[in-house]
Amino acid sequence: MTTGRIPTVPEPVMIDAAVPEPMQVALTTRERQVLALLVSGETYWNIGRQLGISPHTVDTYMRRLRGKTGAANRTQLVVMALQGGYVS
Repeated sequence: MTTGRIPTVPEPVMIDAAVPEPMQVALTTRERQVLALLVSGETYWNIGRQLGISPHTVDTYMRRLRGKTGAANRTQLVVMALQGGYVS
């Protein structure tokens, strides 16, 4: 049995924490290389192979990048890199 009322749909909630601020940090040449390959969708293994370093070393660079930028994860780091103009 219906009451004739139209159900309301809640408004979407915007979460500021989901959109990181653009990066404003100095990156080394190697950090920029790792970041560019990450943005292009490469895995740690492929990044390492292309740069001649181990996947473990790639992980070390990723941890340094997250530490410098405050990014919580790889996805957030990619968004920050694109917004900050570190890669195109």
